[in-house]
Amino acid sequence: MYLFLIPLLLGFGLAGASAFTAAYSRWWGEPQGELATSILRNYLGIPLGLWGFLLAWFQPAPLLFIGGWAAKSLGWLLVTVGSVPFVWGHVVLGQPTGWPSVRDALVRHSVYAYVRHPIYAGGLLICVGGVLLKPTFTVGVACALGFVWLIVQARLEEIDLLQRLPAYREYMEQVPRFMPRLWRRA
Repeated sequence: MYLFLIPLLLGFGLAGASAFTAAYSRWWGEPQGELATSILRNYLGIPLGLWGFLLAWFQPAPLLFIGGWAAKSLGWLLVTVGSVPFVWGHVVLGQPTGWPSVRDALVRHSVYAYVRHPIYAGGLLICVGGVLLKPTFTVGVACALGFVWLIVQARLEEIDLLQRLPAYREYMEQVPRFMPRLWRRA
């Protein structure tokens, strides 16, 4: 029942290791550092993580709770709402999403004017929605681990972005990490 944890945790670890573009580029040179980041994220981390989630989804497991139509409706709402910043963030970032570089420019417009990590913010909502849609033990564990991983990954990326983009420190002070402010700072 717990075999889904192997690809899931390997995927999280490898995708987490992809957050060090600046360090890899210093150690191995810029092209090799960018290649290492891309391989860790796109060809190892994300596929393994998704495989772990799929195994958890299809694994017969005890229910965490009895989900009725209200839980399913809220689950679909959260997955749908979470998909918007998830997709929008990828579209706005473009190529640096899959192939980060030490020469990337800081993106401060569109959805990134409201939150620093819209892709991860959407992922957090999708994780909660996933548990409501399929409230099994394995999905609950996978989504809880995914939720924690998204928070840790955002922090790891911020450490890297502070090294690659000097203006990122000011951006961090002005724009919240995951939840947009209901009011603008003066």
